Amino acid sequence: MDFFKSAQTVNRFEYVEQTGSTNSDLVAAATAHPSDYPHLSVLVAGSQTAGRGRTGRAWVSPAGKSLSISVLVRPTGWSSENLGWLPLIAGVAMRRAVQIALPNSLVGLKWPNDVQVSGLKISGILSELLPNATGVVIGSGLNLTLEKDELPIEAATSLKLEGSAISPDDFLAGYLNELAELISNLDDVPAIVRAECSTIGQSVRAIFPDGSEQIGLASGIDDSGRLLISVAGEPQLLAVSAADIQHLRHN
Repeated sequence: MDFFKSAQTVNRFEYVEQTGSTNSDLVAAATAHPSDYPHLSVLVAGSQTAGRGRTGRAWVSPAGKSLSISVLVRPTGWSSENLGWLPLIAGVAMRRAVQIALPNSLVGLKWPNDVQVSGLKISGILSELLPNATGVVIGSGLNLTLEKDELPIEAATSLKLEGSAISPDDFLAGYLNELAELISNLDDVPAIVRAECSTIGQSVRAIFPDGSEQIGLASGIDDSGRLLISVAGEPQLLAVSAADIQHLRHN
């Protein structure tokens, strides 16, 4: 794939046809050779064989039909407390890029950072802190041209299935530009995320890592980026930092 436009938007860009995990590769390289990997260093693969999603799920991408994108960010002016917003703003950047590719579709951002088209997942994001805490690698996967029988889960879709013919380079350049702009405007980040998160106002089921569940109304996002859920009969809002969130539809 040709990524001329994308390479012009960042400080370091590398594309490989296939790897195990772009996140693992970029974390290892940036840790071993920090001076060679500045803010907005990007590694993209046409296929990965050992990728990981949130909560340890396998994240395998078929060759040539998806993009695995890892971006190293070393934001200036961000405290360690602010870093929790990075995965969420990556979700905003991806939602915006997908919306540009699909201008007539309903594109939403499910907390914390799953991008959906009419409720079907098209992209997910996993962020990892460097071992020395000098940066964060934001990994994202995008379904480009997968056919229906190639989708990783039933409730998924791809740009091709939704009718977009945007080139991979144009899409990626748009995502990287959106991400860079959002990172440079820390003060505006919480308001932007709250405005673009489609989970707020929805009845949701939160499934926690230990298997327990809670149902309630997603009422907001706190100053740490946690989802706030109003649970019937509970006087205080439930602040969720790690859980699978399902939007519940009521007929």
